[in-house]
Amino acid sequence: MAGDSPPLAERLRALRKETWPGVPLTQTHLARAFGVSTALLSSWENTVVPPPVRLEAYATFFASKRSVEREPYRVLSAGDLAPEERDRRNVLLKELQQLRDGTDATSGSLVEAPAAHNLWQFPPDQDIVIVCARLPEELRQSTFADPESPDYVELYTYADLDSLVELVGHVRMCNPHSDLTFRTTDERTPLKRDDNTAHLIVLGGVDWNTQTRALLDLMDIPVRQVRRDGPNGPLGGFEVSRDDGGTEFFSAELDQGGHLVADVAHLYHGRNPFNPERTVTLCNGTFGRGTYGVVRALTDKRFRERNQEWLDERFGDAESFSVISRVTVFRGAAITPDWALTDACLHTWSRKGTE
Repeated sequence: MAGDSPPLAERLRALRKETWPGVPLTQTHLARAFGVSTALLSSWENTVVPPPVRLEAYATFFASKRSVEREPYRVLSAGDLAPEERDRRNVLLKELQQLRDGTDATSGSLVEAPAAHNLWQFPPDQDIVIVCARLPEELRQSTFADPESPDYVELYTYADLDSLVELVGHVRMCNPHSDLTFRTTDERTPLKRDDNTAHLIVLGGVDWNTQTRALLDLMDIPVRQVRRDGPNGPLGGFEVSRDDGGTEFFSAELDQGGHLVADVAHLYHGRNPFNPERTVTLCNGTFGRGTYGVVRALTDKRFRERNQEWLDERFGDAESFSVISRVTVFRGAAITPDWALTDACLHTWSRKGTE
């Protein structure tokens, strides 16, 4: 019901339905004018907060009836607006921005602003479990990784530790009312039954992470991770099955000195096969810096909103989706991929829900 919607959503819905009573303006009309999916625009009229750039489009569109003088409807260039239209746009944009920021434009009082769509935000009070691989025995030859040593530190036994640290802080920030735990795939202490039916976030590829390997075997997706053949063997990568029966292969890139210059990573998000009311998210690269880069795509404050909007526009209400991404490595550091404005995205796939 409209009365149960956030104030911004109600205002956006009212703009569409009431601005020009004699003009039929559906969500599909407006979505086409904005260049987004109908599902995404519908979400803005419910609980998802649109990014600031979309509020500018709303303000420009509804500032002039010329936007709907013929189909397909369009968003005029701001420079094409007449002075009175420009004034109308500025007033409307300020109102929408205040509603987005949680301020009632008419009274100046604070109202509760809903959170923007966020892959790492889950419903309150639902458990979240992050699973990393355990470092192989030969890489745990340190007193800090030896449980018998007084210097033992458990985290020294975790693979993809940089990704884990990045994600634990961010997921806890986004889900203050949920229990978050993290653990490794140590065969001596396998995941508990309840862990497998929570919101699962799995870090790292099939070389070391048996949880990634097992989950990919259960999922009907056209992406398969090919294991690396040792430190001096083939790099491995991701093989994609095409609709025509052929395949594509995406692999990391090394320079002539054997240094990593670009990794390839896979982001998958969908229903948990053990509990359809929960989700599974996989972040796995050929190397650790690929995993870290694809995690940062949705945690890095410079890129996360733009990348999230890109996901929303591309996949809409898909039940599950995957992205294969290039992660540039510059002077040893993984650079956060920008899916919206660069060619970092190598392959996408999605599946609509069956309900």
